[in-house]
Amino acid sequence: MREGPKGELELIAEGYEYPMAMSQKVGEQVQHWTERRLVVRSVRHAQAAAAALRARVAQAIAQIAALNQRGRGKKRFETVSAIRQAVVAIIQRYGVHDLVWFRLTPHVTPHPVRAYRGQPARVDHDRHVTVEVCGDEAALEAAVRRLGWRVYGTNQPVESLSLAQAVLAYRSEYQVERSLGRLKGRPLSLTPMYVQRDDHATGLIRLLSIALRVLTLLEFVGRRQLAAEEAKLAGLYAGNPRRETARPTAERLLEAFQDITLTIVKGPQQTDRHITTLSTLQQRILEILGFSSELYTRLCTVSSEPP
Repeated sequence: MREGPKGELELIAEGYEYPMAMSQKVGEQVQHWTERRLVVRSVRHAQAAAAALRARVAQAIAQIAALNQRGRGKKRFETVSAIRQAVVAIIQRYGVHDLVWFRLTPHVTPHPVRAYRGQPARVDHDRHVTVEVCGDEAALEAAVRRLGWRVYGTNQPVESLSLAQAVLAYRSEYQVERSLGRLKGRPLSLTPMYVQRDDHATGLIRLLSIALRVLTLLEFVGRRQLAAEEAKLAGLYAGNPRRETARPTAERLLEAFQDITLTIVKGPQQTDRHITTLSTLQQRILEILGFSSELYTRLCTVSSEPP
């Protein structure tokens, strides 16, 4: 459980644990210890996975049912084996094996043909196969109950790390993939393929790596200070100024300064400069990052009044 945005308790995960005896030979000795296996189901992850699974089942059912459509450009299946192959291909494409039930029905319709130009009258037979399809609700619900489960391992005793504490520690862990995502995407956008020389590509990667460290440090310092103060920061989310967060990203902290403008007016006798006054939110961000507002005002020699 954790505290939600409105102060209410929110269930984020559920699970259980069991002990597992472990051993490892180190040199001539065998070391023995007991490892705790934590079986945890993330509520949000399970909900997202369940929605995706239900969507795949619905798409598979719709495409299988569409095999019965007749008309121009629509393939007509005359044999059971042909339509079964098409149905199985759809089921495999969406990964819903054992979640979809279908039945194939062959149809034979006699079609009398009159005698014509010496040809005797005969009866032709129109052959086609239809498919009935529906979802297996029992199997689908059983599959949904299996979603979202993960197994963690720790040798920490329960007294120092409970199951709830282990879940929260895992959710707050540092993920190097996030930094790599920042490096390849916004705001750094590493694209050395457009650089012609190898030394330029090396320099670009080194420069953006420094910028990545700055972003990571900025975010760490801001979150650490808010945690120490047991405070939250509001005003970072456009369209929702009252929304608060105790874990702001570096990108959102920097976006709060995007409306700053430096105006320079050059006259015959002097040059006037004006820089946008810091808002309350901007001053608060500088405060939690450990910066003085003078660091900002020193950027401009004349900032008392706009020109």
